[in-house]
Formats: sequence, C-alpha cells, structure tokens
Amino acid sequence: MSGVNKVILVGRLGKDPEVRAFEGGVKKANFTLATSEYRKDKDGNRVEMTEWHNIVCWRNLAENAEKYLVKGKMIYVEGKLRTRSWDDNGSKRYITEIEASTFTMLSSKSDETEQKVANMTSAVSAPVVPQPPVEENFPPETDDLPF
Repeated sequence: MSGVNKVILVGRLGKDPEVRAFEGGVKKANFTLATSEYRKDKDGNRVEMTEWHNIVCWRNLAENAEKYLVKGKMIYVEGKLRTRSWDDNGSKRYITEIEASTFTMLSSKSDETEQKVANMTSAVSAPVVPQPPVEENFPPETDDLPF
C-alpha cells in the first residue's frame, strides 16, 4: 500500500508572492500563508495560535498567483509536503514547504464590505419606478403528486 501526502490549508497570505522565471519560461512563486486557531488558556482567556506555512507554486499556478494573490487575501490551498535540503557554509539546512497543486481565492471581510458598499451605491443611484400591482392566478393545489 502506498502512502498519502496531501495538505489542505485555509489561511491568509503573509506577503505578496515572489515569482522567479527559469530557463524555458517555467515560473515559480513563493509566499507564506498564516493559519490560525483559537483556544482558551488555563485562565479562560481566548488565545490565538498562528502557524506559518511556506507555499510553492509552479508553472501556470505560479502565473495565477502572480496575477491575483496579494498580502492579506484569504485562500484555500491543496498540495503536498516537500522537504528539501542544501549546504550553507558547511552546515546542512532543511526546509519543509507545501507544493501547491491548486488554490482558490476566498472572499475576505474587506471584499464583502466593498461589495456591500458597491451594491448600496448602485441601489441609491438607480431611480425607483413604482410598479402596478399584479394579480396572479395560480391553479388550485392538488394532492395528486407524480412521485
């Protein structure tokens, strides 16, 4: 039986994506994602616990990240864990990253507020035209349902 390496995260971007282009036009985007949980401490106070994740996107996903993602935006990310290593002046360094296979932008409170303001503005600027009352004739209700 083979193993499963799948990560699902929902959080906010800690910075704008950093995008690099390699030979052949392949792009790579890196950004951080913050996920938060809340719990109560021993005194009953609500405590926020934030975990930071390093996200890597390749090719078309990197291009989309470059176009659409900005710091503070809430997103849903699916991917897999990847650990890589390198030598830094004789010492071995490691980093664990999430290699994203997909992401979805989610609405944030500021987006919802902007949308509500836009809807209110368009509703206020639209002229109100009274409509004549409509009499509707519905068929009588029957209990003869086809299912």
